[in-house]
Amino acid sequence: MILGIDIGGTTTDLAGFAGDKLLDVISVKASDPLASASGALGKFINKHNIPLSEIKKIAITGVGSSFINMNLFGIETVKINEFTSIGLGGTYLVQVDNAIVVSMGTGTAFVRVDNGQVRHLGGTGVGGGTLMGLCKELLHTLDFKKILEMTEKGDLSKVDLQLGDISQEEIGTLQKWITVSNFGKSSDDATKEDLAAGVFNMVFQTIGMLSIFAARMEGDKNIIFTGQLANIPYGQKVLKSLIEAKLFDGNFQFPEYAEFSTAIGAAIYLMKNNL
Repeated sequence: MILGIDIGGTTTDLAGFAGDKLLDVISVKASDPLASASGALGKFINKHNIPLSEIKKIAITGVGSSFINMNLFGIETVKINEFTSIGLGGTYLVQVDNAIVVSMGTGTAFVRVDNGQVRHLGGTGVGGGTLMGLCKELLHTLDFKKILEMTEKGDLSKVDLQLGDISQEEIGTLQKWITVSNFGKSSDDATKEDLAAGVFNMVFQTIGMLSIFAARMEGDKNIIFTGQLANIPYGQKVLKSLIEAKLFDGNFQFPEYAEFSTAIGAAIYLMKNNL
């Protein structure tokens, strides 16, 4: 067996492969990188009743991996570049050879994959950290379930300046509901629900448009969204609206196990290169 472990700032994800088959994925939370990696490994072997001797190697990646300079549980542990892991994990989950892979975590990273070759294009500080920070300040809560419920009830027209607010006609291919300025309207009667919708819209629109610019620059038609934010229904709705607005002539992909993509990619790199 080969394991991939993505050690983030607050969450550690593990993907376990038996041969070339993905056996399981798990996630744990801990502030200490070594504790979270060991916890994820312990949880995995306990869940599947696997002796340590059956685990051949462990691939670690993510920001927390920089704090680990030892083998975990005596098993050979190899560090894998995070951007490489992001790219290989995303394309593995969708089964394509060429794509822009977007990792949406605390911030957001953009990589390009071309037949297994991964190149980091850049990133933005806009991501999950931005979303939660703004919700804390504007809505006075960090309860994510509550924030999602509020967002679904929000009215963006009370917060965002839309094309229809300043023009009686569509401009080029831009439809009247397209955002001209995030929070550019923010009326006095905007509710907390409206503000929540505005925050989500701003974060996901920003990530979506940067993804589109990257795809245009590289000539790609596939954009794969991975990370903790990838499978949030409202976020997907915002991203898909960019396709509906004809701002990108390609495909947005939201794979199953998107939040485990980087851990999966680390394991795949280890297997492909027989490290």
